[in-house]
Amino acid sequence: MEYHGYTGFAARVLRDLGLEPGDIIRVMRPDGLAVEGMLLPRYGDVGEPVVVLKLRNGYNVGIRLTGSEVIERVGSAGRGEPGAPVPLAEEVEVGGSKVFILGCGGTVASRIDYETGAVKPYLSPEELSLSIPEMFRYASIEAKQLFAILSEDMKPWMWSVIVEELSRILESGYDGVVVTHGTDTMSYTAAALSFAFHKGLPAPIAMTGSQRSSDRPSSDSAFNLTAAVLVSSKAPFAEVTVVMHGESGDSYALAHRGVRVRKMHSSRRDAFQSINSRPLARVWPYEGRIEVLDGNFRVRGSQELVVENGFDERVAFIKHYPGPIAEIVDLLVDRGFHGIVIEGTGFGHVSSDAVESIRRAVESGVPVVIASQTLFGRVNLNVYSTGRRMLEAGAIPVEDMLPEVAYVKLSWVLARTRDMEEVRRLMLENLAGEISLRHDMNLYPRWSYD
Repeated sequence: MEYHGYTGFAARVLRDLGLEPGDIIRVMRPDGLAVEGMLLPRYGDVGEPVVVLKLRNGYNVGIRLTGSEVIERVGSAGRGEPGAPVPLAEEVEVGGSKVFILGCGGTVASRIDYETGAVKPYLSPEELSLSIPEMFRYASIEAKQLFAILSEDMKPWMWSVIVEELSRILESGYDGVVVTHGTDTMSYTAAALSFAFHKGLPAPIAMTGSQRSSDRPSSDSAFNLTAAVLVSSKAPFAEVTVVMHGESGDSYALAHRGVRVRKMHSSRRDAFQSINSRPLARVWPYEGRIEVLDGNFRVRGSQELVVENGFDERVAFIKHYPGPIAEIVDLLVDRGFHGIVIEGTGFGHVSSDAVESIRRAVESGVPVVIASQTLFGRVNLNVYSTGRRMLEAGAIPVEDMLPEVAYVKLSWVLARTRDMEEVRRLMLENLAGEISLRHDMNLYPRWSYD
């Protein structure tokens, strides 16, 4: 017998008590332990007599049933009818701007589906108005789910699909766009959009996500979405940005330039930080205020839309470590990769025995780009002999560009040209703010940008 994913003894207990996913139940053991939470369904073919509850703190717990427990229903999370229309929340103040929210994965705009137990996206204006009405103070909202994927499942071909969709949205006259995305690979997609629109962007594109699932009490999704809507509707700049918490509380967010941002912590709300650069702005979503921190930006409305889409998927990204780097480079060349980005040590070095493999790659028409795994600072291959040999072998050092940005940029460049000299020229040209001519030592890492 199967009952909402449960089998055997657990299925019989839940069915006999008339309990269903979404019910709030209390399980009391003979030893005095009592656990209360929302009943979730089970996944897969699992025969153990274990029920799964979502606790008030947002975490799930499994409880093994022995038959000696007292189980009672104490409430319901309010499932509602599947597929029923959700009315626009009453008394929602709607701002005068028009913003489009494009969903590309992650849990920033999501809710529990009590039929499956999964966290699923909600991106209709009606549902958003019920859950995050404060964002409507700044703009009317239209929304569409393009991808519903885990952050780690993002691929370069998906960047092209996102660019195409954003182009259609911007051509329709929206005042800005919010792109929701999983946080782990958000900086890669932000860089891809930055290069695709570097020649002309009339309005802001604000990427945002959530470090903590939207069904958890500590979720940052509402704060980040509201901040992103504020940026896309009111910011004076027309840039690709990542808008996330600026500190662990709910006071302000930071708008980071799309080619300068990196996730620097696995779980902190303020995990995103600008590297070798100041953020573009500090954003107070509940006050409706934007403080510009970097005045060097493309002005909203000053450019027509120009799109250069397309990315080469045959680009490899490897990190130097005390191991067989030469063999890896040779293997990539033999397997027909079109380009290689290496995170070198310190100033950008690789082991001495890998220099000849770099030379072979370049002579085979495979550009080898060198970034630094230190993140802060810049590549300089003129200091030590290994670096000078790398330069002589044809390696392309990309100054203070972030390694993942160098990977995205090489993918974008190789979709336009395979000519080695043109690849070198484009990689060393500052197209979207990814390279600084001068390095500010005061930017080495800080959580505050006062």
